[in-house]
Amino acid sequence: MTAEGFLEGRRLQMARGVLLQCIMGGYPPARFYGSDDGDLALVPDPAQIHRLPWSSQPRALAICDADELTGESSPLSTRGQLKAVIARYAALGLAPVVATELEFFVFAPNPDPTQPFQPPLGLDGRREDGHSAFSVSSNNGLRPFFNEVYECMAALGLPRDTFMHEMGVSQFEINLLHGDPLLLADQTLLFKHLLKEVALKHGLTVVCMAKPLAHTPGSSMHIHQSIVEIGTGRNVFSDKAGEPTATFRHFIGGQQAGMADFTALFAPNVNSYQRLCHPFASPNNACWSHDNRAAGLRIPASSPVARRVENRLPGADANPYLAIAASLASGLYGIENKLEPSEPIQGEFVVPDNLSLPCTLHAALERLKRSQLAKELFGKEFIEGYIASKTMELTSFFDEITPWERRVLAAQA
Repeated sequence: MTAEGFLEGRRLQMARGVLLQCIMGGYPPARFYGSDDGDLALVPDPAQIHRLPWSSQPRALAICDADELTGESSPLSTRGQLKAVIARYAALGLAPVVATELEFFVFAPNPDPTQPFQPPLGLDGRREDGHSAFSVSSNNGLRPFFNEVYECMAALGLPRDTFMHEMGVSQFEINLLHGDPLLLADQTLLFKHLLKEVALKHGLTVVCMAKPLAHTPGSSMHIHQSIVEIGTGRNVFSDKAGEPTATFRHFIGGQQAGMADFTALFAPNVNSYQRLCHPFASPNNACWSHDNRAAGLRIPASSPVARRVENRLPGADANPYLAIAASLASGLYGIENKLEPSEPIQGEFVVPDNLSLPCTLHAALERLKRSQLAKELFGKEFIEGYIASKTMELTSFFDEITPWERRVLAAQA
């Protein structure tokens, strides 16, 4: 809308069904979002109005809540769902603290989607071949791009902790500083938007798919979680002696209880499961461990004050609001019901059947469909609408025949 209209406080409205729009652009049947498809109000968050530093013309972006016209948050809004989870913690005198680690790839333009992605040309005229992981000089060819990324992050107030070259070819990771879950979800959304816009200015393509390249590690969005007392700021995962508390155990137990039911929220696309089928550093299990990256729930080595639980299941393609909400809601469910976790695992291990997770989008959606826990924590309308939208996407995928099928199966008798 125009700046004048925004500053006048003009209400911006949008059809309710847009919140269930699938990634191809279509919509599930109207019964999933109200047969009238009435309007929602987009209510800007005053703390999340940003002048866009990469735009040549004055332009701003406002992150909004999607509210019903009666004033309450729409149950179809993922940002609203996260705010509701935070409020449930606050009712107990608790405040969750999270940090996200986002991985992404930087590629040359890819106008033909039937062709694989390629890394961009470096300053030496060559394309990276995968030997630059964790190197201090690995991004020299992308220095102008990353310089503008840093400048735009500063302009948007996005504090960064560390930036590094990850294991994949032209793959990078940013760690955002820990803080309020809603703020971190907003920052993760803004950062992904920033990356793509700045990349276009530099003739590059940033991809946040879970698995854009074969034979290469995928991209995650690990979520680090702790809980503090409101008022004191004390981490309730550690007692006065620095030892783990019952709350810490119950939080892990809740995470384990919800992980299989919520896999479709953490891994929302067909491609998400390409990342999870090679489990090293992309664990598709609900095991937990002290500092073992093969576990879906990892307890990083830290001081007692920083004791936290890292959920390693979500991919870079996950909705940050929904992934954080699902993870925190599971933990709170465990705290409220005093759920005990399994025994921790270490070293190489075999995943027990009760801690395995769905390994395809179809299986994950079927699990979500049967989940009473999902409906209890997020509401029937949201879960059924989400499943309807994702089922459309899965059907669209099955409407196409892949090159592998033509290459391998066509010659079969």
